[in-house]
Amino acid sequence: MAAQTDVSNTVASTTDSVDLGPAAALSCRECGHRVPLGPVFACQECFGPLEIAYDFSSYDTEELRKRIEAGPANIWRYAPLLPVPADVADKPNINPGWTKLVQADNLARELGVDPGKLFVKDDSGNPTHSFKDRVVAQAIEAARAFGFTTLSCSSTGNLAGAVGAAAARAGFRSCVFIPHDLEQGKIVMAAIYGGELVGIEGNYDDVNRFCSELIGDPAGEGWGFVNVNLRPYYAEGSKTLAYEICEQLGWRLPDQLVVPIASGSQLTKIDKGLQELIKLGLVEDRPYKIFGAQAEGCSPVSVAYKAGHDVVRPQKPNTIAKSLAIGNPADGPYVLDIARRTGGAVEDVNDEQVVDAIKLLARTEGIFAETAGGVTVGVARKLIENGLLDPTKTTVVLNTGDGLKTLDAVAGTGLSATIRPTLDSFREAGLA
Repeated sequence: MAAQTDVSNTVASTTDSVDLGPAAALSCRECGHRVPLGPVFACQECFGPLEIAYDFSSYDTEELRKRIEAGPANIWRYAPLLPVPADVADKPNINPGWTKLVQADNLARELGVDPGKLFVKDDSGNPTHSFKDRVVAQAIEAARAFGFTTLSCSSTGNLAGAVGAAAARAGFRSCVFIPHDLEQGKIVMAAIYGGELVGIEGNYDDVNRFCSELIGDPAGEGWGFVNVNLRPYYAEGSKTLAYEICEQLGWRLPDQLVVPIASGSQLTKIDKGLQELIKLGLVEDRPYKIFGAQAEGCSPVSVAYKAGHDVVRPQKPNTIAKSLAIGNPADGPYVLDIARRTGGAVEDVNDEQVVDAIKLLARTEGIFAETAGGVTVGVARKLIENGLLDPTKTTVVLNTGDGLKTLDAVAGTGLSATIRPTLDSFREAGLA
């Protein structure tokens, strides 16, 4: 409890001058208790998680739509719906977002989906090649507002790189913590930006526990942990995926979405974003289904869903999809609620199916996904085969990162042939 007391003292001295746009307060997702905006992540009444509550009452739907459409080709086009100051687009930031929504007709034919109905939201086009740039962009604006000098995180890889890049661009010091045995590509990408990169002996859950302890220690004074004490702001970045998907579909809700699950925050905030668009009148209110995707070697939410449980039992991760390898997902229970409320489901695939799906997406659409993308495509295929996902409905599958980060997963892929530089050798290889 010492960590919470220290954080509360910080809040009291910072909230008077904080300008975070339409963000009105922090609200507990369990009991509804509200507190002023500040670097707090847990409710002191019931210890539930806090999230941003907004005041959108002054917005006119058509004026808001025009403002968004006239905005920059990044997430700041949605600044009126995010916890950021009005001048956010003028500050040094890596400006992620507005990534491609690819109409995946070739993949659709392979999966038995109707033409024009399957889309891949490809977030590998972000500055550090993963969706984590979205959440970090939000967190760093909160860090500025609260006067932090060091940006930090616990990470399975992609977040470490995003924090390093964003901190470098914004002039922050960074020090990030990762499991010591991550893929080498992710280690290099996190280290290249010049901040401190620290490996922790253990898995992601061990890293996260360490970071939570550091927040309450004098050694962590002045540190903004994007996914701990800045988590309510950080998590809002995932809403921009929902905003973009609907705008790119012509301001329409998709019928079905397949979203990877690590902590579960991305899925829950996509749902929050869709609900906000409905309430604001920017999209027509109609049913949609959200499906969660996990790797079999770390599938605590899928296991709970299939068993009909409301509580997620932690697992020890053992999967090639290391970016999803969070054995004790903080938002797991909320994912279960959303899957059941929307009529979706939570499913998992094994490592072999992940690799097959990575190759399938690359072969059909020219998109090289990291292992998390292989999980979503593999789960989408499994859901279709099991009759849970309707192949006649508009479906969006998320690819959250670039396959160049997880080359080990497809290491057996290589040359079709080695020939001499002659036509005869070419013909002998059967390539003509």
